[in-house]
Amino acid sequence: MAVKSQAQRRKFAQLLVEGKIKPEVYERWNREAGKKQLPERVKRRKAKKKNATRKARTKRKKRK
Repeated sequence: MAVKSQAQRRKFAQLLVEGKIKPEVYERWNREAGKKQLPERVKRRKAKKKNATRKARTKRKKRK
């Protein structure tokens, strides 16, 4: 798991200082992110609606 944002990178650094995660884990996550510029925060993706199209199809079939 690589860090995805600056906020997450800071949180993991804080956990490292508090001793809640091992230094090896922090280094691995930080290394996977590389030197690229990360966004400050990442928003969650919205879940896709699967049942909406299925219900619409069944309603059309029942009408006929």
